[in-house]
Amino acid sequence: MKKEIIISGFGGQGGLAIGKNLAEAGMAQGFYVTWAPSYGPEMRGGTANCSVVVSDKPVGSPVFAHPTELIALNAPSLDKFEAGVQPGGMVFVNSDVVTDRVPRADLTAYYIPCSHIAEEIGNPKVSNMVMLGAYVAATGLLKPETIEAMIQAMFTGPKAKLVPLNIEAFRRGMTAIA
Repeated sequence: MKKEIIISGFGGQGGLAIGKNLAEAGMAQGFYVTWAPSYGPEMRGGTANCSVVVSDKPVGSPVFAHPTELIALNAPSLDKFEAGVQPGGMVFVNSDVVTDRVPRADLTAYYIPCSHIAEEIGNPKVSNMVMLGAYVAATGLLKPETIEAMIQAMFTGPKAKLVPLNIEAFRRGMTAIA
């Protein structure tokens, strides 16, 4: 098993955090992983993406041309990376930000209203955790309890109060996949 995932959006949408969570949870479950972030000149508002590899065999390179999955948090990301997704792959789209549909019939597309769900929970900043939940539910790649442990490890000290909110967002994202 080898998953090559691109997560892309505007800086500040939490795409890099999704990737880091996937990589750390994969490592915690005994997989080989890589996480390679890339972002434009602005941390917030500029283009940001990362490449994640999760595999049951050693990973030779963190670089790949054709991901097995794409998480597109904005329209430019869908436009840029969708064509390269392997046939039979999956595309996850934040449908509150991206109005376009995935045109390829050889891909499975999931349209998740991440921003809407995050606002229902009470904080628009957790839309990335909604998307992470949807990804985990659709792929079955990682155990939900491993992701929840990563969320707890991510928010410590004064930020520990954010753990319940982020776990709720993650769980709501999982239920968004029917």
